[in-house]
Amino acid sequence: MAPSFSLRVLEVLNRKRKKTRRKHNRVLRGKKLNIGGKEEDEGEEKHGFSLKTSARSQSHGVQPLGNLLLSPTSYNSRNPGLGNLRVLPDELLIDLFGLLGPSELSRLSAVSKSLYVFCNHEPLWRNLVLEHLKGGFVFNGTWKSTYIAAFSPGCGPEKATSSIRVRDFYSDYLFQSWLCESLEMKPEWLERDNIQRRKRISAEEFVRDFEEPNKPVLLEGCLDNWPALEKWNRDYLIQVCGDVLFSVGPVEMKLKNYFQYADLVKEERPLYLFDANFEQKVPQLGSDYQVPVYFQEDLFSVLGKERPDYRWVIIGPAGSGSSFHVDPNSTSAWNAVIKGSKKWVMFPPEVIPPGVHPSPDGAEVACPVSIIEWFMNFYKMTKEWKRRPVECVCKAGEVVFVPNGWWHLVINLEDSIAITQNYVSRRNLVNVLDFLKKPNASELVSGTKDRVNLYKKFKAAIDTAFPGTIEELTLKAEDRRAQQKKPTFWDSVTDAKVGGFKFSL
Repeated sequence: MAPSFSLRVLEVLNRKRKKTRRKHNRVLRGKKLNIGGKEEDEGEEKHGFSLKTSARSQSHGVQPLGNLLLSPTSYNSRNPGLGNLRVLPDELLIDLFGLLGPSELSRLSAVSKSLYVFCNHEPLWRNLVLEHLKGGFVFNGTWKSTYIAAFSPGCGPEKATSSIRVRDFYSDYLFQSWLCESLEMKPEWLERDNIQRRKRISAEEFVRDFEEPNKPVLLEGCLDNWPALEKWNRDYLIQVCGDVLFSVGPVEMKLKNYFQYADLVKEERPLYLFDANFEQKVPQLGSDYQVPVYFQEDLFSVLGKERPDYRWVIIGPAGSGSSFHVDPNSTSAWNAVIKGSKKWVMFPPEVIPPGVHPSPDGAEVACPVSIIEWFMNFYKMTKEWKRRPVECVCKAGEVVFVPNGWWHLVINLEDSIAITQNYVSRRNLVNVLDFLKKPNASELVSGTKDRVNLYKKFKAAIDTAFPGTIEELTLKAEDRRAQQKKPTFWDSVTDAKVGGFKFSL
């Protein structure tokens, strides 16, 4: 038993070194906050932040580490209750406890108050539910109670959800999940709206003013003829979709079960319904919308059934969304909101968002664990940048155009339903082909089973369907690059990338 556990510990340590979705500077490190829970601070503003009126209490009484400075005893009950494990950081401890099953976690939680807090950390039980129940669970308010209700039906809800508050327990890592799930979006995070907005412009105007210069835009009025705007409420979707399973994170769920989860969940990163095959599963949904006129040129369609994934239905509660990323395969995208509203933050390809660290080859991206965490730690600094992000709140009936290569973050401000599609037009065809033939394309390409041969297949299909198009567009791209202003001699000798030489008298 001991050697096996040691190997698992080493695996965790190795995995920690390779992780790209975490960052070291946690939300509250070094800060002093007096947020003890919903009972004391519900709705009150603390250091510029407000808790949601629906925020649950910090169930075990965990406090941020900065509060230890306010304690008259300077005693942290975390440490003695962990024994020799106290030297490990909390993040690593959670990963280690994640190797345990439900029985081991339950027994270990009885050893000490400190281990009780760690072993009842909700993400541990979320992983167990998703691993053991897949998408066949009925959410019961918390992940632990959901697991217990599924495997121990005789256990009453009071026992399944009861918790012990532990005094003098300080941990930034454990506290930050609760804080991020409980915070309201600050007004200053929502007030900036600097995206260009257009209503009922022609397709030619869209291409000239936005698609060719690769600039985002919010389009109004182009969904007015969508039946989905009126029909897509919960009752309709549940009736039409029945027992069809949709992709939700790592599992598949029925819509009625997902909606129940979305109504009850209070967590830092809610599960997001993001399904690429919804039209095949429920053809009626496909008849409830149509591609706006601006995006109807879709060159990946020449691949037929071999084309990469390109369209998704997206459903999620407030707080769900997508952290910073660039859309796959160098495609552009449009995102149409049917119900609810979404906050967008976008940076051009040459400006990497603060707190985001892509690997040199672009295959991996390290960024804050949750969207709220990014807003807390990094949003304010963007106000000081010369090149500020493009931002907006997109409401029902509106569409956001996301140009290829643009970094973007999206968070749902309320329960939301949307349709999004990635596409390739003539304006972007050369970029996509260049992307698909990169030396490490097999690591970068997504949405297809054949990552290695996608470039060859796509180029051959385009040459067959549109002879001479690639050569024509390549020449135009080269001409545009040649016509761009060349750097002067003084620009070249002061280039920081070649040594930072400067001439002065």
